[in-house]
Amino acid sequence: MSEAPAIADQLGNGSLHNSLPELPHRRRKRLRDEQQAASNAAKLIPPDASSRLSTMSTQLPPSSLRRLFTLYLSLSKPRLSFLIVLTTAAAYSLYPVPSLLLPQTTASPSLSTLTLAFLTAGTALCSASANALNMLFEPKHDAKMSRTRNRPLVRGYIGKRGALVFATVAGIVGVGSLYFGVNPTVAFLGGLNIFLYAGVYTPMKRISVLNTWVGAVVGGIPPLMGWAAAAGHSATASGGWEELLFSEASVGGWLLASLLYTWQFPHFNALSWTIRDEYKHAGYRMLAWVNPRMNGRVAFRYAVLSFPICGALWWFGITDQVFLVTSSVVNVWIVREAWRFWRKDGHMGSARALFWAGVWHLPVIMVLAMAHKKGLWEGVWQRLDGRAAEDELWMDEDETGSEPEQHVQRTLQIGPTVS
Repeated sequence: MSEAPAIADQLGNGSLHNSLPELPHRRRKRLRDEQQAASNAAKLIPPDASSRLSTMSTQLPPSSLRRLFTLYLSLSKPRLSFLIVLTTAAAYSLYPVPSLLLPQTTASPSLSTLTLAFLTAGTALCSASANALNMLFEPKHDAKMSRTRNRPLVRGYIGKRGALVFATVAGIVGVGSLYFGVNPTVAFLGGLNIFLYAGVYTPMKRISVLNTWVGAVVGGIPPLMGWAAAAGHSATASGGWEELLFSEASVGGWLLASLLYTWQFPHFNALSWTIRDEYKHAGYRMLAWVNPRMNGRVAFRYAVLSFPICGALWWFGITDQVFLVTSSVVNVWIVREAWRFWRKDGHMGSARALFWAGVWHLPVIMVLAMAHKKGLWEGVWQRLDGRAAEDELWMDEDETGSEPEQHVQRTLQIGPTVS
């Protein structure tokens, strides 16, 4: 009789149930559920590029340069780095060139192609450095997640020393390229992003759900770098960080940074919801499992902010009025999916729909902004209806004088012709 309370306690806390052998039919059901969950995650989330490259390297000759290149490329998280470079270059191209620097008024190009080359190369190297340090700090935790367990440091294809050397060299060369090829302000932002991503965001993932907000700041800095790089060409004062980042002309850069910042919440919250159990198992504190209801609410709130940000791009003269219409179509799509994701708690395919809406939303918005850059189509229409040619003709006449005026001047100089 004395054993009855102990057995009751074990039944209450589940320890007795866990100690019993798993029945065959329950084991089969558990395996089917796990397989279905993994299949759903694979359909939603594209394979991790670093893991794919790491796996691909095993099929190459062990001592080949190609294998070495593939392994170190996988450390850079090439898909993420490519997206960062694209947003940086897009911001550079969206900068409104002052009229004094337009090609019609100066023989030199308005925005330097060489500067753009240094900007993209330096940004890519800074991103590669930050991503390599991120992998260096958490291989033990990456091994617990299906989409990261094949990364090179987890598998031992690259040692920690090699990864540290790669991250250090990439960071130094990247920041140096931005400093000497662009300007010191952009170089500072590139170095700051390495620190924030590797030194703040990475350890914070295991401490607080606020890591997502820090990661969003990291994602918002690259377009600010592109804007500051273009602003350096038309700086009227010293060209220091105050003028490039906090003058009236810097509003567009902050708006583009805000667009990147807000976009990351609906996109990442949908992605993390699908693998929330893996994040929990790995010890990463994400809203998707800590507070699923808040996870959906945050995704919806930040999706709605895309409307005022796109409106502000027109209000401050970065884009034309047509951008208000075209961007609203895309913004309605992501807001609708974010609303469904919130109301359905990620179920019934809402997480998958929001994830893919986020995948397309950012590049489409950036392309639309570049296509509707303020003044871009005005020049096109002027050339189509001939006004540009007429303006050039009048300018030529003003410089050389009209033909009747030239005849009068010659007549006054040599006198009338005797017939």
